[in-house]
Amino acid sequence: MQLKELEYGDLSEKMRKGNIGIDLGVASFRVKSKLPDVQKVFYELYSDYSIVGQDDPTDFQVSIQHSFSLRRWFKPQISFSLDQYTPFLPLPRSQAYPLLEWGMNWCMAAHQHNFLLIHGAILEKNDEALIFPAPPGSGKSTLCAYLANSGWRLLSDEMTVINLETGLAHPFVRPICLKNNSIDLVKEWFPDVVVSNIAKDTSKGTVAHVKPPERSVLDLYKTAKVRAIVLPHFTPDKKLDIYTLNKIQAYESLSSNAFNEGMLGLQGFKAMTRLIEQTDTVEIFYNDLNSVMEFLTEGVFTL
Repeated sequence: MQLKELEYGDLSEKMRKGNIGIDLGVASFRVKSKLPDVQKVFYELYSDYSIVGQDDPTDFQVSIQHSFSLRRWFKPQISFSLDQYTPFLPLPRSQAYPLLEWGMNWCMAAHQHNFLLIHGAILEKNDEALIFPAPPGSGKSTLCAYLANSGWRLLSDEMTVINLETGLAHPFVRPICLKNNSIDLVKEWFPDVVVSNIAKDTSKGTVAHVKPPERSVLDLYKTAKVRAIVLPHFTPDKKLDIYTLNKIQAYESLSSNAFNEGMLGLQGFKAMTRLIEQTDTVEIFYNDLNSVMEFLTEGVFTL
């Protein structure tokens, strides 16, 4: 049963009690919140996902609630919790929904060690996937949203999940987090996409989340072979410059974006080096997304 098959009133009641669970493929989450805006955005962005049965176990039980302090009466704050543990300081009430998404990312990065986890977007076309590892401000999520709504299958915007044994990429499809000017750009490019309400003055600037394409959600259990690694850098004065990286440079770049390679020890190192050895790696500097997509689909990768 998909979430959208629930009436909104039923969803609201279930979230208030912590009885709504969502299947995300490599992990499942049970989400609790009494906040109406969080319930509404969650319902909109996750409508295509399958519901986990009320009595079935989930990997993570998370909640977004008001902070219990005197400040809630004159400067409201909210907190994210995993079970009874609160890993972050409270944030302003206006950042409630982004905190839920960021908290879910933290749950995976901190606790899901059955896979090699890399901070980076990953998308697939013609059964071959490209990883886009990049630090904040590189334009990764804008590029990800552009490709995901232009015929590419989204596996993840934030977290590349690699099988330790097979080297295949597992989907972890979630809403795409856009920042600042990219929010209006994506709305202009794709008027029909569902975009959440905007949260201002966060640690990442102004943010909003974009609903992933339904096709990508329906393929949650379809793995993909990684064909290449692309390090993107949005650069206003360069239409498209492309540089090939050798294996050492590729390892340094990808390893610096890994969440848990060190924690996995030798197993993580072997998974990372195998991924590097089996792929090509390029670094691109660009200001034109059409040129980037043309390169990715018709250039050296011939996807």
